[in-house]
Amino acid sequence: MIRVALTSGEPAGIGPELCVAVARKFRGAQLVAIGDSSLLRGCAHVEHVALAAPRKAGRLEPVNSRYVLQVLDRAIDGCLAGEYDAMVTAPVHKGVINDAGIAFTGHTEYLAQRARAPHVVMMLVGGGLRVALATTHLALKDVPGAITREGLVATLRVIDADLKNRFRIRRPRILVSGLNPHSGESGHLGTEEREVIEPALLAARKLGISVQGPISADTLFVPSRLKGADCALAMYHDQGLPVLKYASFGAGVNVTLGLPFVRTSVDHGTALEIAGKGKADPGSLIEAVKLAVRLASSAR
Repeated sequence: MIRVALTSGEPAGIGPELCVAVARKFRGAQLVAIGDSSLLRGCAHVEHVALAAPRKAGRLEPVNSRYVLQVLDRAIDGCLAGEYDAMVTAPVHKGVINDAGIAFTGHTEYLAQRARAPHVVMMLVGGGLRVALATTHLALKDVPGAITREGLVATLRVIDADLKNRFRIRRPRILVSGLNPHSGESGHLGTEEREVIEPALLAARKLGISVQGPISADTLFVPSRLKGADCALAMYHDQGLPVLKYASFGAGVNVTLGLPFVRTSVDHGTALEIAGKGKADPGSLIEAVKLAVRLASSAR
């Protein structure tokens, strides 16, 4: 049976209660919830990691930030050692981790560093879409400089490989957005398309990757265009994800491509305002577990 590490996330948020709800509902895999056992009563399998300070729903405690990372570390180490076939993560709060004096950009970057993965890609799945990102958690002003030919080729290679090896798509077809409005309007609205994106796509095609673009982001998600594609690659976070979240919010799944193990997560945050009130919807976490089990099974 597939064994999944389920990390409980920020203790003041909805993560722990979502883990309990999913553990009660989900069948078909062994879920091991990782976190303080006092927060995970109702889960059949719990690996205890002690809180640094008592938890109060909705109230962030920076002192618990190292606990949050210890929970992640335990799941990562377990996956690397073969104890777990996949890990599924409840949401963390990036702000409070940084407030604790720990530089933390997000799950994706942290997992890559801990797993020593040379190149990872953030992709969300839901609403009939797969949307990957060329850059992740960056200020918008920093995005153009972060997009390079080499980086785009590496991203496309990871997407192509994981769609083949984990999603079992024989020949993935990838649509790639431009960076600027109208894909630069022949250089009048920016030159990144001509100087960076187009050469990267040419190099990817020489590697046997099926790519189309750069396509203006305002027409990339037209249904007739998406019909023939397996994934869309957006240049930055808020270029691609609003479309996917509109199509699937509450049932979308975040997948980290390029890791040596399967990792999925929810498509939402910690929802501090409803934590502990019995209002949290476990739908996205359930979908994340389902997809993790499917991807882990396909790798066997």
